Amino acid sequence: MLDFHLLPRQGDSERIGFDVGTLVVAGWTGRDEAALRHHIEELAAIGVPRPSSVPVFYRNATLNVTQTSHLQVLGPDTSGEAEPVVVAHGGRLWLTVGSDHTDRKAETMGIALSKQLCGKPVGRELWLLDDVVAHWDQIKLRAFATIDGDRVAYQDGTLAGMRTPADLIARWGKPLAPGTVMFCGTLAAIGGIRPASRFEVELEDPVLGRALRHAYDINVLPVVS
Repeated sequence: MLDFHLLPRQGDSERIGFDVGTLVVAGWTGRDEAALRHHIEELAAIGVPRPSSVPVFYRNATLNVTQTSHLQVLGPDTSGEAEPVVVAHGGRLWLTVGSDHTDRKAETMGIALSKQLCGKPVGRELWLLDDVVAHWDQIKLRAFATIDGDRVAYQDGTLAGMRTPADLIARWGKPLAPGTVMFCGTLAAIGGIRPASRFEVELEDPVLGRALRHAYDINVLPVVS
């Protein structure tokens, strides 16, 4: 069970225990479809399979969602991705920040497999989605990675280039049932995708002057044959 602190702009805050009933990881969520197609072909050239649709919705086991600050992974070939994350609770949609941590070696065999192999860390605070939809494009998504002992900017941009939650849910084809967690896509990595020993993600709302944050250390387990 997850532990969330609900933080609506108006009304009382509260803490809830949250059981994940469905985990959806949306991929290829950029609004520029021509740029997406080009990137798909670039990845295909190095062995990453093409998605079956754009955007595409990967189902993952619900136990993958975690709020841990220490993520265990198998082998050295994984990395995080900062993402806005929509949570369906109490008849409303909420927003937090998370990381679609992914096994990059397995990605060449199948993206769905690579996403299933890693935990998906999320933050502990939720904003009411209705409080931010009017200025969604202004919200800033960032990630910082600790690589070889140095903390570096890993992702940085606004959500303007990504499909909105309403668009993604419409393409998913049905309303999000209570207990659903949907990862909504990510931004390009600064300097390329690479592993790290620590990963920090944040969503900053410059209009309402607040931020959602989560961070975790990556504990690499040995691959034994």
